[in-house]
Amino acid sequence: MAASESKNPIITFLFENSIFLIAGAFGALLWANLEYDSYHHLVHLKLFEDTLFGTLKADGTRVFDLHYLVNDVLMAFFFAIAGKEVWEATLPGGPLSSPKRAAVPLVAAVGGMVAPALLYLVGAALIGRFDELANGWAIPCATDIAFSYMVARIVFGAGHPAIPFLLLLAIADDAMGLLILAAFYPQGEVQMLWMFLAVAGVGVAFLFQRLRLRSFWWYLAIPGSLSWVGFAMAGLHPALGLLPIIPAMPHHHSDRGLFDWKELEATDTLNEFEHWWQKPVELILMLFGLFNAGVLLSAVDSPTFLVLIGLLAGKPIGIWAGAMLVATGFRLGLPEGIGSRDLVVVGFAAAIGFTVALFVTTVAFPPGQIQDAAKMGALGSFVAALLTYVVARATGIKPNPVK
Repeated sequence: MAASESKNPIITFLFENSIFLIAGAFGALLWANLEYDSYHHLVHLKLFEDTLFGTLKADGTRVFDLHYLVNDVLMAFFFAIAGKEVWEATLPGGPLSSPKRAAVPLVAAVGGMVAPALLYLVGAALIGRFDELANGWAIPCATDIAFSYMVARIVFGAGHPAIPFLLLLAIADDAMGLLILAAFYPQGEVQMLWMFLAVAGVGVAFLFQRLRLRSFWWYLAIPGSLSWVGFAMAGLHPALGLLPIIPAMPHHHSDRGLFDWKELEATDTLNEFEHWWQKPVELILMLFGLFNAGVLLSAVDSPTFLVLIGLLAGKPIGIWAGAMLVATGFRLGLPEGIGSRDLVVVGFAAAIGFTVALFVTTVAFPPGQIQDAAKMGALGSFVAALLTYVVARATGIKPNPVK
């Protein structure tokens, strides 16, 4: 059942506003600061030892623990749904299918990733910790699409053209973020020969498509498993392992719009996949928050502030500069109804890194003080919600009614 179809308004509110994720994250913070040892024991509870898959230990063995189950296996479904939106946006009628329409938000998204990364790296160099902290440059590049969207709807109102602009920008951010994870954050020695297993999975998926297999379970069970194992064995992050099979699932050949609820009524395989997994993924995100956000408040350190500066300053500056460069420099103009001040507010809304920033932190740094400090920055990015509201009111932006 789609979230919009739920008859219980409380359940609908919980699922549509990422309340489970928030509860998991702040529950983890509370637990870790009250009883860190028991929290740490749960997160790293061993399920299997000496397996092909799992967290690599110093002695070369692998442990399949609860943290690996959540971050490397279950989060694959979260990234698959994000990948589905990116893929559909490129289809005919989709906002990324028209170069002219996509140019401004795409370049704004690039600016919103380059500026935070540069600020982070410059800051790390200025405090004399560049070699130690540089690998975290991608953490402030992230935008949490769910929370940014929620905050933007409150500030602009559902009828404002800044909302679809933010969604498109966030989708482009997601796409580039997935590429960054795959290219810059391998999970060990890269052995690309194993990626032929992922290629084989895609081939099997297209074979299933030709055989007119409609159930998405076929695509997850065989092609999805092959692709996931290929990523894991190749040393790439296995949470990205389902992405290659997304285009191979039977789907409509046009896009109805960004996060259009009506798509959940469609009967094609790809939309049925999203329809079925939408609510389970919210619960997976709750587990992700619970298993990754448990850091001591005393962990605040230089990486915390570098991440926050990258997000809270880099995102607004980069998004505004990127959009204005294309709009004025190349004379493409801004989308109708969006002005320069709207771009600044969109930039602050996009500065909520949270989920993806937390995820990047776990792959950028090994467990320890630096990772915990960077996590505090990702969690602290929630302050961008307040800044978005303050800047919007200061610049005279008021919510537009639904059109």
